[in-house]
Amino acid sequence: MSQAGAFPPGKKITVVFVIGGPGSGKGTQCSKIVRHFGFTHLSAGDLLRQQVQSDTEHGAMIKNLMHEGKLVPSDIIVRLLLTAMLQSGNDRFLVDGFPRNEENRRAYESVIGIEPELVLFIDCPREELERRILHRDQGRDDDNVDTIRKRFQVFHDSTLPVVLYYDRMGKVDGAKSADAVFDDVKAIFTQLLTTQASQGGNASSRRSNPPLCSVL
Repeated sequence: MSQAGAFPPGKKITVVFVIGGPGSGKGTQCSKIVRHFGFTHLSAGDLLRQQVQSDTEHGAMIKNLMHEGKLVPSDIIVRLLLTAMLQSGNDRFLVDGFPRNEENRRAYESVIGIEPELVLFIDCPREELERRILHRDQGRDDDNVDTIRKRFQVFHDSTLPVVLYYDRMGKVDGAKSADAVFDDVKAIFTQLLTTQASQGGNASSRRSNPPLCSVL
Protein backbone atom coordinates (compact mmCIF):
# COMPACT_ATOMS: atom_id res chain seq x y z
CA MET A 1 0.00 0.00 0.00
CA SER A 2 1.37 3.41 -0.97
CA GLN A 3 2.29 5.76 1.88
CA ALA A 4 2.55 8.86 -0.31
CA GLY A 5 -0.90 9.88 0.98
CA ALA A 6 0.88 11.08 4.12
CA PHE A 7 1.63 14.23 2.16
CA PRO A 8 -1.15 16.84 2.29
CA PRO A 9 -3.92 15.85 -0.16
CA GLY A 10 -3.61 17.58 -3.52
CA LYS A 11 -0.15 18.97 -2.79
CA LYS A 12 2.28 18.95 -5.73
CA ILE A 13 5.35 16.89 -4.80
CA THR A 14 8.37 17.19 -7.10
CA VAL A 15 10.88 14.34 -7.02
CA VAL A 16 14.11 14.25 -9.03
CA PHE A 17 16.34 11.17 -9.06
CA VAL A 18 20.07 11.94 -9.34
CA ILE A 19 22.01 8.96 -10.69
CA GLY A 20 25.71 8.57 -11.44
CA GLY A 21 28.65 6.32 -10.69
CA PRO A 22 30.59 6.60 -7.40
CA GLY A 23 32.62 9.81 -7.54
CA SER A 24 30.55 11.39 -10.32
CA GLY A 25 29.81 14.47 -8.22
CA LYS A 26 26.17 13.81 -7.37
CA GLY A 27 26.50 15.34 -3.91
CA THR A 28 28.24 18.46 -5.19
CA GLN A 29 25.60 19.08 -7.83
CA CYS A 30 22.78 18.42 -5.37
CA SER A 31 24.22 21.04 -2.99
CA LYS A 32 24.22 23.59 -5.79
CA ILE A 33 20.65 22.68 -6.81
CA VAL A 34 19.51 23.08 -3.19
CA ARG A 35 20.99 26.58 -3.01
CA HIS A 36 19.60 27.74 -6.34
CA PHE A 37 16.23 26.00 -6.54
CA GLY A 38 15.12 25.22 -2.98
CA PHE A 39 15.09 21.43 -3.16
CA THR A 40 15.69 19.15 -0.18
CA HIS A 41 18.68 16.87 -0.81
CA LEU A 42 18.15 13.27 0.29
CA SER A 43 21.21 11.09 -0.20
CA ALA A 44 20.46 7.40 0.09
CA GLY A 45 24.11 6.83 0.98
CA ASP A 46 24.11 9.50 3.69
CA LEU A 47 20.92 8.13 5.22
CA LEU A 48 22.48 4.66 5.32
CA ARG A 49 25.74 5.97 6.82
CA GLN A 50 23.74 7.72 9.53
CA GLN A 51 22.28 4.34 10.40
CA VAL A 52 25.78 2.83 10.48
CA GLN A 53 26.86 5.49 12.97
CA SER A 54 23.82 4.82 15.17
CA ASP A 55 25.63 1.84 16.78
CA THR A 56 22.60 -0.44 16.51
CA GLU A 57 22.18 -3.98 15.22
CA HIS A 58 20.43 -2.54 12.18
CA GLY A 59 23.36 -0.18 11.60
CA ALA A 60 25.90 -3.00 11.96
CA MET A 61 24.12 -5.02 9.29
CA ILE A 62 24.20 -2.07 6.89
CA LYS A 63 27.89 -1.46 7.67
CA ASN A 64 28.82 -5.04 6.79
CA LEU A 65 26.98 -4.81 3.46
CA MET A 66 28.68 -1.52 2.58
CA HIS A 67 32.14 -2.90 3.46
CA GLU A 68 31.51 -5.77 1.06
CA GLY A 69 30.40 -3.40 -1.69
CA LYS A 70 26.90 -4.88 -1.66
CA LEU A 71 23.56 -3.08 -1.89
CA VAL A 72 21.30 -2.61 1.12
CA PRO A 73 17.77 -4.15 0.86
CA SER A 74 15.35 -1.87 -0.94
CA ASP A 75 12.70 -1.82 1.77
CA ILE A 76 15.19 -0.34 4.25
CA ILE A 77 16.24 2.43 1.87
CA VAL A 78 12.68 3.31 0.85
CA ARG A 79 11.54 3.59 4.47
CA LEU A 80 14.48 5.86 5.28
CA LEU A 81 13.73 8.05 2.25
CA LEU A 82 10.02 8.31 2.98
CA THR A 83 10.64 9.25 6.60
CA ALA A 84 13.12 11.94 5.59
CA MET A 85 10.75 13.34 2.96
CA LEU A 86 7.85 13.60 5.39
CA GLN A 87 10.01 15.17 8.11
CA SER A 88 11.50 17.81 5.80
CA GLY A 89 8.34 19.88 5.34
CA ASN A 90 9.39 20.57 1.75
CA ASP A 91 7.69 19.60 -1.52
CA ARG A 92 10.79 19.45 -3.77
CA PHE A 93 13.19 16.53 -3.35
CA LEU A 94 16.49 15.47 -4.88
CA VAL A 95 16.94 11.75 -4.30
CA ASP A 96 20.68 11.18 -4.67
CA GLY A 97 22.09 7.72 -5.41
CA PHE A 98 18.72 6.03 -5.74
CA PRO A 99 17.29 3.91 -7.29
CA ARG A 100 20.41 1.78 -7.69
CA ASN A 101 18.71 -1.29 -9.15
CA GLU A 102 15.40 -2.55 -10.46
CA GLU A 103 14.38 -3.78 -7.01
CA ASN A 104 14.94 -0.26 -5.61
CA ARG A 105 12.83 1.21 -8.39
CA ARG A 106 9.97 -1.22 -7.86
CA ALA A 107 10.05 -0.72 -4.09
CA TYR A 108 9.94 3.06 -4.50
CA GLU A 109 7.02 2.86 -6.91
CA SER A 110 5.17 0.48 -4.59
CA VAL A 111 5.73 2.37 -1.33
CA ILE A 112 6.02 6.05 -2.28
CA GLY A 113 4.51 5.99 -5.76
CA ILE A 114 5.38 9.54 -6.84
CA GLU A 115 6.83 9.48 -10.35
CA PRO A 116 10.05 11.50 -10.70
CA GLU A 117 9.65 14.70 -12.67
CA LEU A 118 13.19 14.21 -13.94
CA VAL A 119 16.00 11.66 -13.78
CA LEU A 120 19.34 13.50 -13.80
CA PHE A 121 22.12 11.17 -14.99
CA ILE A 122 25.67 12.43 -14.38
CA ASP A 123 27.78 10.53 -16.89
CA CYS A 124 31.53 10.23 -16.27
CA PRO A 125 34.31 7.87 -17.50
CA ARG A 126 35.33 5.13 -15.07
CA GLU A 127 38.98 6.25 -15.05
CA GLU A 128 38.00 9.74 -13.92
CA LEU A 129 35.68 8.35 -11.25
CA GLU A 130 38.43 6.16 -9.80
CA ARG A 131 40.90 9.04 -9.79
CA ARG A 132 38.45 11.27 -7.93
CA ILE A 133 37.57 8.71 -5.28
CA LEU A 134 41.19 7.80 -4.54
CA HIS A 135 42.11 11.47 -4.12
CA ARG A 136 39.18 12.60 -2.01
CA ASP A 137 39.48 12.84 1.78
CA GLN A 138 36.10 12.16 3.36
CA GLY A 139 37.20 9.51 5.84
CA ARG A 140 34.97 6.87 4.25
CA ASP A 141 35.77 3.24 5.01
CA ASP A 142 34.75 2.13 1.50
CA ASP A 143 37.20 4.43 -0.35
CA ASN A 144 39.84 1.81 -1.18
CA VAL A 145 40.79 0.29 -4.53
CA ASP A 146 39.18 -3.13 -4.07
CA THR A 147 35.90 -1.80 -2.76
CA ILE A 148 35.82 0.99 -5.34
CA ARG A 149 36.10 -1.54 -8.16
CA LYS A 150 33.35 -3.65 -6.63
CA ARG A 151 31.17 -0.54 -6.49
CA PHE A 152 31.90 0.20 -10.16
CA GLN A 153 30.87 -3.34 -11.08
CA VAL A 154 27.68 -3.11 -9.01
CA PHE A 155 26.86 0.20 -10.71
CA HIS A 156 27.42 -1.32 -14.15
CA ASP A 157 25.43 -4.49 -13.46
CA SER A 158 22.60 -3.09 -11.33
CA THR A 159 22.20 0.67 -11.86
CA LEU A 160 22.71 1.06 -15.60
CA PRO A 161 19.59 -1.05 -16.31
CA VAL A 162 17.63 1.51 -14.25
CA VAL A 163 19.14 4.29 -16.36
CA LEU A 164 17.97 2.42 -19.47
CA TYR A 165 14.47 2.05 -17.97
CA TYR A 166 14.29 5.83 -17.66
CA ASP A 167 14.98 6.27 -21.35
CA ARG A 168 13.95 9.91 -21.18
CA MET A 169 16.17 11.80 -18.75
CA GLY A 170 18.45 14.75 -18.13
CA LYS A 171 22.00 13.65 -18.96
CA VAL A 172 25.07 15.79 -18.29
CA ASP A 173 28.81 15.34 -18.83
CA GLY A 174 30.19 14.77 -15.33
CA ALA A 175 33.84 14.80 -16.45
CA LYS A 176 33.82 18.61 -16.61
CA SER A 177 34.49 20.90 -13.64
CA ALA A 178 31.78 21.11 -10.99
CA ASP A 179 30.85 24.66 -12.03
CA ALA A 180 30.69 23.72 -15.72
CA VAL A 181 28.51 20.72 -14.93
CA PHE A 182 26.20 22.92 -12.89
CA ASP A 183 25.79 25.32 -15.80
CA ASP A 184 24.25 22.39 -17.67
CA VAL A 185 22.27 21.21 -14.65
CA LYS A 186 20.94 24.70 -14.01
CA ALA A 187 19.61 24.92 -17.57
CA ILE A 188 17.79 21.59 -17.12
CA PHE A 189 16.21 22.59 -13.79
CA THR A 190 15.24 26.02 -15.06
CA GLN A 191 13.43 24.34 -17.95
CA LEU A 192 11.77 21.85 -15.60
CA LEU A 193 10.47 24.47 -13.16
CA THR A 194 9.42 26.85 -15.94
CA THR A 195 7.41 24.04 -17.52
CA GLN A 196 5.81 23.19 -14.18
CA ALA A 197 4.87 26.82 -13.58
CA SER A 198 3.30 27.14 -17.02
CA GLN A 199 1.31 23.92 -16.62
CA GLY A 200 0.12 24.64 -13.10
CA GLY A 201 -1.79 21.85 -11.36
CA ASN A 202 -1.76 20.52 -7.83
CA ALA A 203 -1.49 16.75 -7.96
CA SER A 204 1.77 14.80 -7.87
CA SER A 205 2.45 13.43 -11.32
CA ARG A 206 2.25 9.77 -12.28
CA ARG A 207 3.64 9.29 -15.77
CA SER A 208 5.16 6.34 -17.60
CA ASN A 209 8.45 8.19 -18.10
CA PRO A 210 10.02 11.47 -16.90
CA PRO A 211 10.75 14.24 -19.43
CA LEU A 212 13.81 14.36 -21.68
CA CYS A 213 16.57 16.93 -21.21
CA SER A 214 20.11 16.30 -22.46
CA VAL A 215 23.26 18.43 -22.23
CA LEU A 216 26.42 16.66 -23.44
